[in-house]
Amino acid sequence: MLNHFFSVKDCPDTMGWIYEALKLKNNPYEYKGLGINKTLGLIFFNASLRTRLSTIKAAQNLGMETITFDVNKDGWQLETTHGGVMDGNHVEHIREAAAVMGGYCDILGVRAFPTFLSKREDYLEKYLRGFQEYAGVPIVNLESATLHPLQSFADLMTIEQHKKKKRPKVVMSWAPHIKALPQAVPNSFSQWMQYYDADFHIVHPKGMELDTKFTKNAKLSHNQDNAFKEADFIYVKNWSSYHNYGDIQKNRKEWMITLEKLQSTAQAKLMHCLPVRRNVVIADNAMDSQHSIIHDQAYNRVFATQLVLKKMLVS
Repeated sequence: MLNHFFSVKDCPDTMGWIYEALKLKNNPYEYKGLGINKTLGLIFFNASLRTRLSTIKAAQNLGMETITFDVNKDGWQLETTHGGVMDGNHVEHIREAAAVMGGYCDILGVRAFPTFLSKREDYLEKYLRGFQEYAGVPIVNLESATLHPLQSFADLMTIEQHKKKKRPKVVMSWAPHIKALPQAVPNSFSQWMQYYDADFHIVHPKGMELDTKFTKNAKLSHNQDNAFKEADFIYVKNWSSYHNYGDIQKNRKEWMITLEKLQSTAQAKLMHCLPVRRNVVIADNAMDSQHSIIHDQAYNRVFATQLVLKKMLVS
């Protein structure tokens, strides 16, 4: 039984899981009765479209009921520190909140972004770890301050589906954005790629390096044109600086992905986790081209999540 799903380290057989999830995609209702009389609670501290809908759909495919709770809209502000005097805006402690939610549900999914106020505090993952400690039920990471494992699982499914050679060249490219975005998706994708057979590159401007514990086996560079040569997959993603925490490097429009930039690749498939700001991160002519497998990538989120839930339900 899978107790928690926080990162690829909770996946004992990456390729086995990929094949199993793709099999589920071909027969989504094979385990429809597995989740009967079971409830999945979805706890959102931040907005979501694909994660929310794909997780609900995945649960429904297994016969589960779902409860969705938007903490910042519908609930109390949660305190996460131990031994503090709660005389401020935080009305409820995570000890009680997590325990109550765990009592109502069989599995909990938690989504909590970084605040960008403190790198140390964000990387402690207090919400995710608090639910793990106090809920008493399995916890699924629906994107935390540092990782987004369900997205990365679906990404590898998508690459496996579309690759034309055994060991493809996969390039993750930084692209510009108007605001600070988390490192969660690129951290997670880099971490999962360590368990997948590919020639993996990361290209970004100087100063936008990720935490090296997530990029161990990647080939790192700062020249986008060179990195794209003969690439089979281009994964586009913005992230803010890890070292100069939260910096976004304004006025780097030359890093936007266009159809012209894809011409030097090996007819590379274009990927992005969504949402994407068109003509800021990726130009329309690339987004709407035959290179794009972005919608397939999003659809695979259902079956990556469904497999994780299935493994939590099987005792």
